[in-house]
Amino acid sequence: MKRIIVSIIVLLSLSFALFADPFNSKLTSEERDTIATGELLIKNINYEKFMCLKKGESVLGDKLIGEIHDLNPKYLAEVIQIKPYAGNEDLPQRLETLLNNVPEYAGIPYYSVHSAKWYNLYDSAEIIETVDNENGKSLKANLYMEPFELVKEDIELTRDQDSILYTAVNTNKLRYLDKFDCVWPRKMKINILLLRDGDNWILYGIGGVNAPRVPFFTERIQTSFINRIQTFCSFIFKKF
Repeated sequence: MKRIIVSIIVLLSLSFALFADPFNSKLTSEERDTIATGELLIKNINYEKFMCLKKGESVLGDKLIGEIHDLNPKYLAEVIQIKPYAGNEDLPQRLETLLNNVPEYAGIPYYSVHSAKWYNLYDSAEIIETVDNENGKSLKANLYMEPFELVKEDIELTRDQDSILYTAVNTNKLRYLDKFDCVWPRKMKINILLLRDGDNWILYGIGGVNAPRVPFFTERIQTSFINRIQTFCSFIFKKF
């Protein structure tokens, strides 16, 4: 009898984990309706306290939350989309392949609101170093992105059961139009999390910058970074 009770508890725990809601109350009912249709939801939230990802739902989800907490961003945005599990059973493998193919980042179309023109998000992208490990891969990459020129990144891709976490962080200081320093090393991050939620895959992207809110430049900096983060996450999500 004791074994039966333990088995029931384990099954209920697994069932709860499989169908647990990965979002907190910061995701409104209207936004839940939006993502339920498969639409892409983009939220400019500015600060960590407005994140809608719930703690304690997945190992990699908690790791992502910790990454953003360590960043302490002053500019922050979320991108969320739901994909059906049926027909996409291999989504983790496809996503991992896409994210590891850094040279393909070059040429991602980016629309500049300020200039009202289309540009490349990255003019070039190359892998400098690759290290395979038990649960994923570590990359060092050089990307050329106007108006910040060379962006050196450390990229980590981690697997855990039915989930994938991608983290990219700058390792060099960034200058805006070569006029002033605006982002110090390890102060800009982009994260993409894939996790299973019952009959669906959840694609959750978040990116932020810990940069000062400078008078007369705050809006320009916010637009420059946040729109680029949103563009990258949206491009990746729309590939599936």
